[in-house]
Amino acid sequence: MNIPNILTSLRILLIPCIVVVYYLPFSWSLYGAAGIFWLAAVTDWFDGYLARRLNQTTAFGAFLDPVADKLMVSVALVLLVETYSSIYMTIPAVIIVGREIVISALREWMAELGKRASVAVSMVGKLKTVMQMLAIFVLLGTEPQTIGAYIGLVTLYGAAVLTIWSMLVYLRAAWPELMSDR
Repeated sequence: MNIPNILTSLRILLIPCIVVVYYLPFSWSLYGAAGIFWLAAVTDWFDGYLARRLNQTTAFGAFLDPVADKLMVSVALVLLVETYSSIYMTIPAVIIVGREIVISALREWMAELGKRASVAVSMVGKLKTVMQMLAIFVLLGTEPQTIGAYIGLVTLYGAAVLTIWSMLVYLRAAWPELMSDR
């Protein structure tokens, strides 16, 4: 275990904390859950930065980092879909979670072909992640039907658009392999 892997593991351990704090019957619970989510999101940036900076990249970290991100985002989106109980929240959540499943499967399949690098993380994917984390942070920390919730929802729709765009970028890169007669 190294520092980046510890940070990634911490991110996974913070997921149940987000859920528990979100449902606490206190006036500060939404702020607390949003704060824990933000802390977890920041560890995502730090673990990658430190892994590269300290030359501590590992196979375990390469596996666990995207798993931690997908778990954290999926759990937060499930909380928000339940809270908002609206098609307007459900649509971007389904797009985001669905894309993660498609791209995870695509990356696994491309890795089996020895072509994982052709579906490596792109700048659009990174921008999507930042926008998604910001939207979820805002939405977790605000009550529905407030200006903050509307700002968070618009940001989440922006993240959903980037989600589709990044998925198309990855699918385009993999298209020759997807259409080959293997």
